[in-house]
Amino acid sequence: MNARLHERFRGFRARLGVSRWDITPGLDVSTKNWGAAKHWYAQGVHQRLTGTALAMAPGDGNGPPLLLLSLDLGWWRRRRDAAALCAQVRDQLALPEASVIVHLTHTHAGPVLDSEAPAEANPAACRDYLARLTASCVRGGREALANLEPATALFHHGHCALATQRDLPDPANPERFLTGFNPAGVADETLLTARLFADDGRTLATLVNYACHPTTLAWENTLISPDYPGAMRELIESQTGGGPCLFLQGASGELAPAEQYSGDPQLADRHGRELGHAALATLAPLAAGCSHLQYDGPLESGAPLALWHACRPPANPSLRTASLALDFDLKSDLPTLAQIDAALAEKPDGFRYERLLRQRGVRASVGDGHTSRERIWLWRLGDAALCATSFETYSNFQTHLRAAFPNTPLLVLNLSNGSAGYLPPTPLYDLNLYTVWQTPFARGGHERLLGAAVAGLRELFQLPART
Repeated sequence: MNARLHERFRGFRARLGVSRWDITPGLDVSTKNWGAAKHWYAQGVHQRLTGTALAMAPGDGNGPPLLLLSLDLGWWRRRRDAAALCAQVRDQLALPEASVIVHLTHTHAGPVLDSEAPAEANPAACRDYLARLTASCVRGGREALANLEPATALFHHGHCALATQRDLPDPANPERFLTGFNPAGVADETLLTARLFADDGRTLATLVNYACHPTTLAWENTLISPDYPGAMRELIESQTGGGPCLFLQGASGELAPAEQYSGDPQLADRHGRELGHAALATLAPLAAGCSHLQYDGPLESGAPLALWHACRPPANPSLRTASLALDFDLKSDLPTLAQIDAALAEKPDGFRYERLLRQRGVRASVGDGHTSRERIWLWRLGDAALCATSFETYSNFQTHLRAAFPNTPLLVLNLSNGSAGYLPPTPLYDLNLYTVWQTPFARGGHERLLGAAVAGLRELFQLPART
């Protein structure tokens, strides 16, 4: 340790580029994302949905760029739709698989992402939207790559109390759990932000990684909306020079606002401002772009004072990626496609029909076999890291992962490059819990994913394997 030079904020040095574009659908694209909803289409727009791209390339030009896209969308109903969009981005921009992450912020007030949507959802309009979305992501990625310039990123941790635990024991039936605010539950409030600086001091972009379901707006809502990330971004961008803010949804499987399931967009805006102000508090110390404090010696005054000044030693320029394939066991009692289709043919009413449609999409994604091959994306960003999965992992995935790398700013992303479903920790499989009966994966998957992520990141950082 250098007693005269203290590292206050960690980060990386690279060529960085950003872009922002509109992905708001027309009102002919279904937005029925809630089983309790009576309407299939929105009647207007609360806030426009956006796509934001961040491109990162080694400063010496050696190695392919990395491309992170954050989209104001909910979840993929079919794996092949996600795979098709990701493949087009990679192919059109000549990027390897490990270098592209297409992340969904998980709004529940956006368009249905389903090329085979039911007739009530206007499947032709859904397919047309997916085609336009794909083309816009290619354009947005290309623009971010064209905007690459020398820059530095610095990270800072904070906290925000917006997220609460949402696995509630049913007060009327102790045999099951409800999905809603649990006053006795403990939530991970960790907030990780980053500020990306051009060499002339401009803030190119900001990153906000936070785990909390955007479920403020629910079945009574009739407006297209990014939910709380929209107001959060507006606030942050207004205070940081207008550079785009990328929101990255964390491991939020059991986390959501205490007050949710509303039809009032003003509530979503209040939630967004709560998170936005917390994020601004963590971004403020980064404003000077200085990562270290330099000790200047003592000064005698009424007390003997230690003098330090902020400075900018060169940041770590290392960019490395990995994409790992893992086979996960499926539940032994998971219904087959034929069984689900037979149940759908009986035309059940209301939420039962919606649940069967979702179950069919999940089963079609993982196939009728006994295992499913899934992937995890790991990036080393200088002294920081990123872990992205297509699952909806519980927050203890990110708390355990960060505990394994306590000195590393670690971005953890759900719903990236697809939507594989929930992945609850093993003890929860003994409970009558929505996330447990929704997931197609057998118990043990959460622990398998965590072990692979830790091992993969240790390899990226060239740390010795754990014994």
